[in-house]
Amino acid sequence: MILLQTAAVAFAMFSAIPVPQPTWNEQNMRWALAAFPLVGVVCGLGIWLWVWVCQVLGAPAVLRAGGLCLIPVLITGGIHLDGYADTCDALASWGDMEKRHAILKDPHCGAFALIRMCTYFAGYFALCGALEATPRAVLCLALGFVLERTLSGWAVAARPLAKNTGLAHTFATAADRKILARLLLILAAVLAAGLVLAGGAAMAVAAGLVLWRYVYVAKGTFGGISGDLCGWFLQKCELWMLAALVGDQLVRRWLA
Repeated sequence: MILLQTAAVAFAMFSAIPVPQPTWNEQNMRWALAAFPLVGVVCGLGIWLWVWVCQVLGAPAVLRAGGLCLIPVLITGGIHLDGYADTCDALASWGDMEKRHAILKDPHCGAFALIRMCTYFAGYFALCGALEATPRAVLCLALGFVLERTLSGWAVAARPLAKNTGLAHTFATAADRKILARLLLILAAVLAAGLVLAGGAAMAVAAGLVLWRYVYVAKGTFGGISGDLCGWFLQKCELWMLAALVGDQLVRRWLA
């Protein structure tokens, strides 16, 4: 029952999928970050189903690309995009740390957030259109959704937090951070190995580089990890892993 409640807490917080709403307590929140990658599993299943439907119906590539863009957003409810937009606004302010944190708390959407969101989806849609949706490529995408959430959970458990309030702090303090960090690090290593075996080595490298950048920016610019920064990392990791996969396909095609 505790395992089911833990999964329900993770899906209730990090997805738009309707689940029973358990009362949050120390037991079911302790491993909620470990259940976070399960949302990535659902995202992977969603894109696999969409690609299959498009192939069966003979749908045009532009329709397939649109679905690949929208499915992760529909499954997550856009919670990570919200953090991405807020963080883009804060980074574009070039203010001190106090001002950047004030921008993260501001519910309004600034000009730079809109600009970055537009460029993000333009790039994401173009990459989805260029992707050759082979079974191996779809498997790599699915593993990528799980890996990025595993790395996000690891960062919350293992790295310093920016403040003593907020979503990241709530989940981090409810967990045994050392054990959770080790568990998620092992899972990340397994997923990265799976990506390499599936032909997605470039994606694993891209995820590692984005994680390094994330930790560097979080510590140096914001003083630590926060919920908004988690969303910023997830969206950037998702985009750059997709770019790595498409780039790998283009290089292989050129060499052939």
